[in-house]
Amino acid sequence: MARAKGPLTGVRVLDLTRVLAGPFCSMLLGDMGAEVIKIEEPGKGDDTRSWPPFAGGEATYFMAVNRNKRSMTLNLKAPEGQGILKTLVKKSDVLLENFRPGTMEKLGFGHRACAKLNPRLVYCSISGFGESGPEASRAGYDLVVQAESGIMDLTGFADGPPVKVGNSIADLVAGMAAAHGVTLALLARTGTRRGQKVEIAMLDVMASLLTYQAGIYFGTGQRPARRGNAHPSIVPYEAFRAADAFLVLGVANNSLWAKCCAALERPELTRDPRYDSEAKRVQNRDTLIPLLNEILGSRTVEEWMKRFEAAGVPAGRIKSVAEVCESEHLKARGMIVTLRHPRAKRVTVMGVPIRLDATPGRAAVAPPVLGQHTDRVLTSIVGLKAAEVAQLRRDGVI
Repeated sequence: MARAKGPLTGVRVLDLTRVLAGPFCSMLLGDMGAEVIKIEEPGKGDDTRSWPPFAGGEATYFMAVNRNKRSMTLNLKAPEGQGILKTLVKKSDVLLENFRPGTMEKLGFGHRACAKLNPRLVYCSISGFGESGPEASRAGYDLVVQAESGIMDLTGFADGPPVKVGNSIADLVAGMAAAHGVTLALLARTGTRRGQKVEIAMLDVMASLLTYQAGIYFGTGQRPARRGNAHPSIVPYEAFRAADAFLVLGVANNSLWAKCCAALERPELTRDPRYDSEAKRVQNRDTLIPLLNEILGSRTVEEWMKRFEAAGVPAGRIKSVAEVCESEHLKARGMIVTLRHPRAKRVTVMGVPIRLDATPGRAAVAPPVLGQHTDRVLTSIVGLKAAEVAQLRRDGVI
């Protein structure tokens, strides 16, 4: 039986991005069937190719976000390289770039220039602070955007310093938003027959994640407090220490509170006037949380997990990254995927989290080595002959 094609099969993406936000976007598109041509600097490639640690001589960072792509080296400053890029723009559906605003215009490949070459092109730009506003010229790095988006102000404990999220969350959510925007623009193109520009600012996306925290400020004028693992509107909804390790409890309503108290063998807490409503548990968290820590410290996480699961109480053990990467549940769901790589031999990556039953995406092809597909792209798409490709290589264009 033939494997179903992904929903973006037939879409060609010209990927000029590097590091994380842009490559994560193009990987998501590639997972869904798009043909992704990754343009890299000759002899150097994506910055992350040189970032340790390495596996089989290849950077694990690069390999984590560059599967399902072809790598082509091209000097964008050389006249011959720009000529090749123009041909690729004409023959592509999407162009992705995450240079600082204005850089593509200086190269002659801003949105307006590319739209003239290909009116159907969806042109997506990702930057740190956007292309308008008083801070548009600033360079956008994940750490800086985490700091200036309010996310770091919310992360960490009240008596400690602000803390960044453990992953590069600003880059990753910007990449997800860009993939969403590109897909919407492709959908719109089916009716208009014309492409459009998609602009993603990391700061915009991160600010949008403030949601109910921003709502607290807009509604009350009060700055939301840094609460560590606690929630501003739900109690108990945080981490607790059992006898041997940490677990989390998510008790969001009175029904779950009653089930939780039964599992704790403390049913009288449901009738305690300090804790008998959602609002009162929030008001009296300073007495309730120490009490719960005392109770939960009497048994192991495994014992509590069995009790909470039987009672229907949302709870979870805090797992290490290693435990997640070895999860039997994730393996059973196809979320741990091993691919064959020309140098590293075998590369294990996280799979595709979006599941479509008729047109599924998949992690199919290992991340490419630098320039692995240059000759193929130039001959099969650009239309050059082998001798012309060889000359470009001698001239340092590829």
